[in-house]
Amino acid sequence: MFTNSVVVKRFVEEVINQGRLEVADEIVALDFVELDPLPSQQQGRNGLKEVIGMIRSAFPDIHWVIEEVVEEGEKVVSRFTWTGTHKGTFLGIPATDRPVSVKGVVIDRVVDGKMTDSRILMDNLGMMHQLGILPPP
Repeated sequence: MFTNSVVVKRFVEEVINQGRLEVADEIVALDFVELDPLPSQQQGRNGLKEVIGMIRSAFPDIHWVIEEVVEEGEKVVSRFTWTGTHKGTFLGIPATDRPVSVKGVVIDRVVDGKMTDSRILMDNLGMMHQLGILPPP
């Protein structure tokens, strides 16, 4: 049976973890909307592919793990942890070679097998502490 969470899990595994950005063409709507975009992130499927590419350049060993999923109707809520080593510039921050482990939650909407919008909330403050950009609390 097809479920919307299958689309989200495929996006995480193939697009984020494997870096197969072309898979987004199959499972992300052309007019995709990022409801909480990163600074300078463009909207649309291409904007999403660009930001994933930028993150993968900054953290080439990124690995995203979905730890819990709740699905209701068009909405898929995932609790995740991603890990990676900061090897390239990220949001203007030069590489630190530090490992990070970042927790968060993302709410995706999937319509007719395609992700149409997303809202991601993650521990950016904790990530900045791990990168050494901000002092620990």
